[in-house]
Amino acid sequence: MTVSTADLKITWEKLPADFILDEEPVENIDQPLLAAALREILEIAGLIVAGILIAPNMAVCATLNNQLVVKAPDWFYARNVQPFPNQEIRRSYTPNLEGEIPDIVMEFLSATACDEYSQTATYPPGKWYFYEHILQVPIYATFQPSTGIIDINQLDSSGKYQPYQADSNGRYWIPGVGLFLGIWYGTKAERTGYWLRWWDESGEMLLWGAEMVERERQERLIAQQETEQERERAEQERERSSRLAAQLRALGIEPET
Repeated sequence: MTVSTADLKITWEKLPADFILDEEPVENIDQPLLAAALREILEIAGLIVAGILIAPNMAVCATLNNQLVVKAPDWFYARNVQPFPNQEIRRSYTPNLEGEIPDIVMEFLSATACDEYSQTATYPPGKWYFYEHILQVPIYATFQPSTGIIDINQLDSSGKYQPYQADSNGRYWIPGVGLFLGIWYGTKAERTGYWLRWWDESGEMLLWGAEMVERERQERLIAQQETEQERERAEQERERSSRLAAQLRALGIEPET
């Protein structure tokens, strides 16, 4: 499939089997934790179904003017993705060949942002340019974990990214995912800080596994406390009835049974 613009020839070709991918380590421990946490919520909520591809640091490919371009966003979400044979390991993803354009790509910024905002058009193009002009990803999010600042841009009708406004709760509706994306501060595992989280249409925050376990534990504790309180009330009522019966008998009145 080929898409032509005034200056670009874009084709969608699978990454060659012998292509050597860069194996640069992640810049800090935050990046894999943030990516895993975003996926975990969707998985627990049963929102990862056949055809959905969610991946951190996976090569996303396009061929620009006969030159392969490979970018690895920190997190992306795509739908209607063709399954891989069981014995093969997916090393990359080529939109329009293997599935749809990602609905959202995210970059988690380090202390010094590299090319997440680069609009360099010459080869190799910057990430911003790649997502906006080549892939035309509907929503591009950059997140600074140390400050909790999120910058979300949405592709407009002219094919340009424009700032995406949050709702009154400071969250952003992500149409392709069908959830709100927002910031939450707290602790998960060994990390305390700002996190990206999902909320449903009703405004309820979707929970991580540990939170669901804790909620169920609290619900069981409350149920046990209510049962114990009911038992104590029943015992107190029996004692009150026994005292009243004894008082009536002392007056020569046989209480009704």
